[in-house]
Amino acid sequence: MTFDSLSTRSKVQCFEPIIRWLRDRDIEQGLIPASRRAELSQLADYVRQSLDRSGTAKLTFVCTHNSRRSHLSQIWAKVAADACGLEGVETYSGGTEATAMNLRVVASLRRSGLLVETDEAEAENPVYRIRYSEQAEPMDCFSKVYSDPPNPSTDYAAIMTCSSADDACPIVPGCDLRLPIRYEDPKVADDSDREAEVYDDRSKQIGREMLAVMMAVR
Repeated sequence: MTFDSLSTRSKVQCFEPIIRWLRDRDIEQGLIPASRRAELSQLADYVRQSLDRSGTAKLTFVCTHNSRRSHLSQIWAKVAADACGLEGVETYSGGTEATAMNLRVVASLRRSGLLVETDEAEAENPVYRIRYSEQAEPMDCFSKVYSDPPNPSTDYAAIMTCSSADDACPIVPGCDLRLPIRYEDPKVADDSDREAEVYDDRSKQIGREMLAVMMAVR
């Protein structure tokens, strides 16, 4: 099925800029190598089986500081699931330590068409409200350890998005599936003239791969 055919079945109508952004990610599906698709198919199988079994699939994305890649993964996995009409997919993120969502990620999310708001801009670890649809509740995103609330403690998949977190957490308590899906850290471009480009490219990579997962579930 195509993304457009799936999105017509969804009860959640994403903002038009987000629909356009996801269509672009659908066009890019050929950029995903076969070796990567093997990893993504494991996640799609988990989501499908969890939804069939209980009506809920809980996914926690983990990176070291819960500041960049894990937030991008959490957000785009949820947006893709809702846009594809998959009800019951819950996404979370956490780190091996807590810091804050990086402001460069916030800027990239806004460039993609998401509405990102906070009442705590001066706080060390602000809570950001991420909106992608009028029908969906906003996502509250902030940095936390992967085992901290509101993250689930049982019956979830732990997706390791960076090598450091993957190496530091050989065992993730309570998860049904521990799956490495690693991404290069966009911080390599911090304070360079390619900063925005690299953050947007990483967001697009994560977005097209999470869209591939959710399309495969259907």
